[in-house]
Amino acid sequence: MKPVGAITRGTTNPNRLRRVDNFIAYRCAELLARAAAPLVVDLGYGATPVTAVELRARLAAAVGPDVAVVGLEIDPVRVGAAQRYADPPLLEFRRGGFELAGLRPQVVRAFNVLRQYPEEEVAAAWATMTAGGALLVEGTCDELGRIATWAVVDADGPQTLTLSARLSDLDHPATFAERLPKALIHHNVPGAAVHELLRTLGAAWDASATPFGARQRWRDTVDRFREHWPVLPGPARWRRGELTVPWPGHPDRAGA
Repeated sequence: MKPVGAITRGTTNPNRLRRVDNFIAYRCAELLARAAAPLVVDLGYGATPVTAVELRARLAAAVGPDVAVVGLEIDPVRVGAAQRYADPPLLEFRRGGFELAGLRPQVVRAFNVLRQYPEEEVAAAWATMTAGGALLVEGTCDELGRIATWAVVDADGPQTLTLSARLSDLDHPATFAERLPKALIHHNVPGAAVHELLRTLGAAWDASATPFGARQRWRDTVDRFREHWPVLPGPARWRRGELTVPWPGHPDRAGA
């Protein structure tokens, strides 16, 4: 099966995807536990396979030791270099792209991949990755993984948007604008839903100044934000610096 996609820059760092890994372990635990042979695909793991190795370890600890991870890369050189980290059948590295190399995983993680594609190619990539029934977690983060956003996408399209930050490094929620998923980043303009979302969150942050530290300020921010925007459960995730909302849509549809 010919890989679908293009070789990307491949930038990666240890622990860069810790925040989204922990979300996947929380959000997808039941889905993976129900599967006879639970499988997660890490699409576009990059120049080194460290984040795929970390994903496998985190899912094994949080969900179960039988969760397998397959890292896919279009670049055959990267696939070859990753083989010394493989531990089949629970951790493998193969050549593949959006077609998922013919695999039928329950979950796909595609991080910092579509950010490097034109926006008009995003919907087709989403459709291809979810065509076999997989739940897709697709997003982007900064180089150290301290600011991240991601979409949860199924065969019906995007369902939720998550904003996640290391709170001690969050200067203002406006920072999330730089790391929005490709499907949203060019729509952060007045009149668009994602712009209204970030504006409302920023106003809540500005009104929540507190002497008790970043964590308390974030919690107060979420409480204020919830008065204007639907927020998905629950408080334990908010304390982690994580906020999930229904997918805010595209331009010309303000509000949730």
